[in-house]
Amino acid sequence: MNQTRAGLGYGIGAYLIWGAFPLFFTLIAVVNPFEVVSWRVITTLIVCAIIVTLTRRWDRVRAVLRRPKTFGLFALSSILLYANWQIFVLGVITGHVLETALGYFINPLFTILFGVIFWREKLSRLQWIAVIVAGTGVLFSAISYGKVPWISLGLAVSFGLYGVVHQRIEDVDGVTGLTVETLVSVPIGLVQLAIVASVTGLSAFTHGGGITALVLVSGLLTAIPLILFGEAARRLPLTYVGFLQFLTPILGFLFGFFVMGEELPLARWIGFIAVWIALLFLVTDMILRLRRAPSPELAHQPHTGPIPLD
Repeated sequence: MNQTRAGLGYGIGAYLIWGAFPLFFTLIAVVNPFEVVSWRVITTLIVCAIIVTLTRRWDRVRAVLRRPKTFGLFALSSILLYANWQIFVLGVITGHVLETALGYFINPLFTILFGVIFWREKLSRLQWIAVIVAGTGVLFSAISYGKVPWISLGLAVSFGLYGVVHQRIEDVDGVTGLTVETLVSVPIGLVQLAIVASVTGLSAFTHGGGITALVLVSGLLTAIPLILFGEAARRLPLTYVGFLQFLTPILGFLFGFFVMGEELPLARWIGFIAVWIALLFLVTDMILRLRRAPSPELAHQPHTGPIPLD
């Protein structure tokens, strides 16, 4: 019971921080979103390097770098992670917070679909209903509104594929994995910084000390929820983690709709409502599975899904 309570505390903390990311990146919206992500990757690597040094994990990092297959998987996951971060920051800074929230609402559905595609998993009746309802709703919304929700789909696809890749990686802890991923991503970020500098100029450090501090602290804010999530995942059943993950898009939706005042036409409401109905089917399916599963076995079930790294 104490482990479960601690796990819930860590998990809620992680997802609340992730849920506050739209507010954080809105505060630095004066900076080019492509520049923001580059600095985020660089500062995240610095934070990871400090953590790895303090916890003496450099041997683990070097071990990953010496294993071509594992390093290759991390290189692929780093590209997907970079794409996910870029799409999310671009969406928030350009005023499409609701679309980013929709992306993370439909992410569990894409995770299920990728399980069918890559692992040939069989879906339950409720899971099939959820996928069909959500897909129909989003498609109807896109046709009625006249615009495909590219940000939502980009977030869901990149995040879902990130999870697929990570399911092939074994025996690597989260901090070590993130360190390797940012090692691969930093060259991409530096190239992107050079392009931004040549086209529009760099502006992260020209808007005063407050904006500069927020840009520099973005790496720390990336690492902290990951650490909290890692502690939660070690203490909680996978079903509990599945419930907690909905905190992030719920907070994003509330922030975008009530704080930022983004418009939500009827067509978009239909898409959201369809996804929420689909998620109710998924939650019902999870509850039924929880009741059928033996408690001790479920309590020690490992978390193998994607980690929210936005």
